[in-house]
Amino acid sequence: MTDLLDTLISKFPWDLSIIVKRFPFFWEAAAVTLTITAMGIIVGMIIGLVMALFRISHNRFFQYTAQIYIFVIRGTPLLLQLFIIYYGLTALVTIPPFPSAVIALAVHNGAYIAEIFRGSIQSIDRGQMEAARSIGMTHSKAMSRIIMPQAFKRAIPPLGNQFIIALKDSSLASTVTVPELLLKGRQLGSSSFKYMEMLVIVAIYYLILTTIFYVIVSKTEKRFALGSREQGKIW
Repeated sequence: MTDLLDTLISKFPWDLSIIVKRFPFFWEAAAVTLTITAMGIIVGMIIGLVMALFRISHNRFFQYTAQIYIFVIRGTPLLLQLFIIYYGLTALVTIPPFPSAVIALAVHNGAYIAEIFRGSIQSIDRGQMEAARSIGMTHSKAMSRIIMPQAFKRAIPPLGNQFIIALKDSSLASTVTVPELLLKGRQLGSSSFKYMEMLVIVAIYYLILTTIFYVIVSKTEKRFALGSREQGKIW
């Protein structure tokens, strides 16, 4: 049995010890990945909120603008959108790799977040808006104080999923030479001929980051749920 185990270990094609040695070399790349993701999500949420309000607006121009934006962005891959921003716009303006990746991620996520916000807003009973208007609130005041807080709570679970997708999608930034995790793994793999070991390190980093995102979203969801229950007790 021991001889068999030694034989298997001797024939194992990958050097696992190098994973431990090279793991710290990826910290900076992980920070770049997190920065791209965070900026893409923040700007994407702003775009998504605006487009969601456009989508439910009674103004036809705003409605069509949001519909066309969502249709085009959701109907085309993120990689194509990134290439259009980084390579396709060079005749008009040259955008460096990092801002190109952030813009592409924000625009892409904005379309999905817009639909999440729209669904959450429309899930709120219309009677609450009518009740708010009946006590003298303006439409915008009722939206900001009554509708949006409830809609945001309902949007937390799908937003969490979208954030994790955005984190993984940020790996596409490597195609325009942004020094994030995947590019770092490919560079170190090609220089050391230890591709598998480097890709395993990248996978571990992504698993750690997605787990952190998942825990944050879960805690946020529970906190808002607890807040709602406490409000229910008061009333």
